Amino acid sequence: MAYNPFVWLVLQLINIYFWIVVAAVIMSWLTAFGVINIHNQFARSAVRALDALTEPVFRQIRRVIPAIGGLDFSPLIVLLALQFLAYLITYYTV
Repeated sequence: MAYNPFVWLVLQLINIYFWIVVAAVIMSWLTAFGVINIHNQFARSAVRALDALTEPVFRQIRRVIPAIGGLDFSPLIVLLALQFLAYLITYYTV
């Protein structure tokens, strides 16, 4: 399947951001359960970087859908939206 180079670039950026969201979720779980020590400089830098990349998007979702029963569904919604966007781009360009 031959893509337009710009379509390929957009799909790659969507894929990279997808994995950034997954890493942020995993990192938040590991931090919450005490597996990762936040006092470690590298771990703190990684958490801050992931938060800086994902929190602005999560915050927009949380405005519409707050946490339900203590569960934050914003990462799930972002992941679904990214997959939908990638599928939509692929569907209309191929």
